[in-house]
Parts: sequence; structure tokens; C-alpha cells
Amino acid sequence: MEAQPYATAPAGSATLASLPVQPLLTSEFDVDPGGVYARLRRRYGPVAPVALMGVPVWLVLDYREVVEVLRNDDQWRRDVRYWRARAEGLLPADWPLLAGYEVRQTMFMDGDEHQAARRTHHSALRPFQDGHTPQGWELRAAVARYADELIALLGAESGTAGFADLGAQYTRPLLLMVTTRLFGCPGELGDELVMDLWRMLDGGPGAGAATARAAAAMTRLAAHRRARPGDDLTSYMLLADPGLSDERLGRELFMNAVYLNDITGNMVLNTLLEVLWGNATVRRSLSAGQLGEAVNRAALINPPVANMCFRFAARDVRLGDFWIRAGDAVSPSAAAAHRDLMALDSSHLVESTISTRAHLGWGAGQHQCPSAARELGGMIVSTAVGRVFEHFARAEPTLPPDQLPWRAGPVVRGLRLLPVRYELKAKPPGPWGEGAPQPPDASHGTGRPVRGLLAALRRLMPGGR
Repeated sequence: MEAQPYATAPAGSATLASLPVQPLLTSEFDVDPGGVYARLRRRYGPVAPVALMGVPVWLVLDYREVVEVLRNDDQWRRDVRYWRARAEGLLPADWPLLAGYEVRQTMFMDGDEHQAARRTHHSALRPFQDGHTPQGWELRAAVARYADELIALLGAESGTAGFADLGAQYTRPLLLMVTTRLFGCPGELGDELVMDLWRMLDGGPGAGAATARAAAAMTRLAAHRRARPGDDLTSYMLLADPGLSDERLGRELFMNAVYLNDITGNMVLNTLLEVLWGNATVRRSLSAGQLGEAVNRAALINPPVANMCFRFAARDVRLGDFWIRAGDAVSPSAAAAHRDLMALDSSHLVESTISTRAHLGWGAGQHQCPSAARELGGMIVSTAVGRVFEHFARAEPTLPPDQLPWRAGPVVRGLRLLPVRYELKAKPPGPWGEGAPQPPDASHGTGRPVRGLLAALRRLMPGGR
């Protein structure tokens, strides 16, 4: 039997280039992205044409269509070379988001090449995945210890009661400390790296240069660990695939650093935010000791990646109310999909423990975060959130919800800062009681003083002073 030819878009059907598109990133989107998604859905249906910094793309809004795009790798490709506008030279040379897509890394590979790269990641992450292995146990203990050190430093500097920014003074330093340990970074790795990851994802005018600097820093790390192997992720990746060049390994580390610092950090802050704002279902999960469930609920309400990386149509296909042409770029919106999901008879979806796992915070399909990475990320988020409520007797936001400063970029929607009025729990008798945060030592395992690290991050981060 002859194979049936694929369908092609009917003559005269609307093309992306023929449709009037309005910019997605507006002041309205900064304030109320959910309202923008709802307006686009009313006008266009499950898929809408939008402009991202002057470049037209399809924004996928409804949960069913988003999951279809994420899971059908045969139709929806990740390799930027499938993008027709790029191949035809239609993208502005200085388009801010292009630099990130040009990084040749596992996220942007397809087929056998992608599967081989994922196997390398699984092998390298496996020693850290299991909390009963020496590497896994030590990493989990280190995350809790770093959290305690940062809370103790806050108490030493500001007292047992006062004001703090849980972004600049806790979450972001914590994730950088975890990164330096997991990756086996030497002490001189610049704290500026975290800001470069931000600049890349936010798509500002310095995104291209920031991407190049961050990738170069990780390439230097790869060369360092090739010469001096250790008990770290970088060394295990070289062990899993000795043929990796320093440049290629640097690119892999670069994207892992993006997820570990920025995306996981957003998940920590978003979970803390939902608890502090008084979200009843999130609080009930936390009070019941179900940290993982609290994280799932927060990710469903406010996913750490609002609009996911582009997929490119391998051939013409009908999606929503439009025909998508081969080579068109689509951006699956997890934030819009979650709103759609919660609107579907939300009582049984949101209240069910199983249903909250339907969130797309870790992606879906063949390109979702590897299982080992998801487990590690979940462990880090749960530990970071749990230690706050282990040591804080009280924490209240000092800004109303509509005044919190958000990074409303094309990819992430994360808090720039989370200011709170806090009170630490009283310590039992003795210099530092059991279960209380211990006074910070001189370093966090990589030779870098905690105080110096925190001071550097405060200088770098807006609102962190």
C-alpha cells in the first residue's frame, strides 16, 4: 500500500505573514498576562498570531493544543534550522532571542541526536538522583545546609525580626551555591553568570553578548574539569561521553545552568509567593507536609516558564483554527494552557492530587526535563521552600500583589524580588539549637565565602540592595 501524502494548507487559507499581528510584550502584558491570553483566545481561538519583538510567531494557548505540540516530535521540531524565517534571512540580525536558539545543545536537537544526548544526561545525573548514594545524599545535605546558612546570615545581619528580600537574599544565592557545587565550579566562576542567564531569557538588548559570555564561562569550566576530574556533574558527563568537546560540554552546562538557576529559582519564589499570599490549596498542602504537592499546585497557578521554547512545523498542519505552514515557529504557552486547564470544571482538576501533576512546569514529551533532572529540581525546590517555613515564625509580603515587580519577558515570568517582613523562630537554649539555622562558615564547599557571594549578588540584582 502506498503511503498517503501529508495534507497541505488549502489555497487561500490565511498565512502568518498575511495576518495582522500585534506585539505580545506590551505594558498590558507586563501587568496582566492572563488577561492578554484570554483576549487572544476570544479573538483567535486556541492558537493566535502575535509579534515577539517584531517577529511574527504562533502562540499556542489551549492545553490540548499545547500538549499536542510538545508531544508530537515528528511534526514539531526543536532544531532552529527548521525555522523558515531564519533560513530565508527574514530575522533581524540583532533579534535578541536568536542567540539563545543558536546554542547547539540537547534542547534544540531532534531524533537520534537528541536521544543520544539525553542518555548522556541521564547517565551523568544518575549518581545525584538517588538520595541513598553518597553523591545524592551529600547534594541533598548541602542544599539544606546552604539554605540554613543563608537564613542564619540574614538573622546575623538584620536580627531575628525585620525585612528581607527572599529573592536576592535567599533564593538566588542558594541556587548559585547549588550550581557551583553540582557543576564542580572553581571559586573564581563569576557571580555575573547568573545575571547573564537573566539577560538571555529576558531578551533585552544585551542578550546576545550575555549568551556568549555565559557559554564561554561554561566552556572554561569544561576544560578545567577535563584536566581535574572530580565528583561532579561536569566530570560525570565527560565520563558518560568522553568524545564531548569542551565547547559542546560547555553548551550543555550552559543550558543546565539556565534551568537550575533561573527556572528552578522561579519555581521556588512562585511557591513561596502562593503560600505567603494565602492561596488556600497551596497552604493546605504545605501544612499537611505535602511539599511536593504544594510545589505542583504553585506551578499550575504560575508556571516558571510562561511561554516555552519555539517548535517549528516540519510540514503544513492544522492547529486550532489555522493552518500552520512548514517552517513556521510556534510558542507553546504553559501559562495560558494552565489557565485553560483550570477553567475546565476546575473543582475536580485543581483539588485533585493527581490532576496537579498535569502542570507543564517541567515540559512534556520527548523534550521534557529528564526524569533525574526533574527529581533533583523538585528536591531543591521542596528543600528551599521547606527550610523557610522551618525557620521563619512569620513572613508577610510587604507589597500588595498588584505592586510586585515581575520580569515579564518572552519566556519567563518571574519575580524580580519578594520583599517580606519576617520573624525567625526562637532558638532552643545553647548557641545554636538542633534544627535551627547554623551560623555560616567561611565557604559553601567551593572556597567562596557566603557573605562575599551574597554581597556580590546584591550589587548585581535590581532591588537586591
